[in-house]
Amino acid sequence: MTSKIVYQNSLRTLATHIQSGTSILTDAPTDNKGKGEAFSPTDLVATALASCMLTIMGIKADEMNISIEGATAETEKIMGSMPRRISQINIRIHTPITTDDKTKKILEKSALTCPVAKSLSAGLVSEIQFSWN
Repeated sequence: MTSKIVYQNSLRTLATHIQSGTSILTDAPTDNKGKGEAFSPTDLVATALASCMLTIMGIKADEMNISIEGATAETEKIMGSMPRRISQINIRIHTPITTDDKTKKILEKSALTCPVAKSLSAGLVSEIQFSWN
């Protein structure tokens, strides 16, 4: 088992990761009857994509004996309707290293092929921007 999720009340859940015991609180967004006081489940999808991209970049960077420590990702999730769904995820990844174009391409390609990206619907629009220091 990966996690256990308990519905608390007022459109809020508490998800606990079985292996580590860490928890994530979710709340429905304000545009869908919620209070917006925590990540919504759809926020977590966008966040998971960015986190996965950074993780896979980190794995590849380690293999290349370079560090991307301090790299950041900012996400924007855009909701669609009929049916209500995530229609677009925009991510800006900033990597605070100076490197050659070949290394940049390798790291960018690794990010774009992360498992979360490969698991999302082909109909989901994702705009990914990379910036390098």
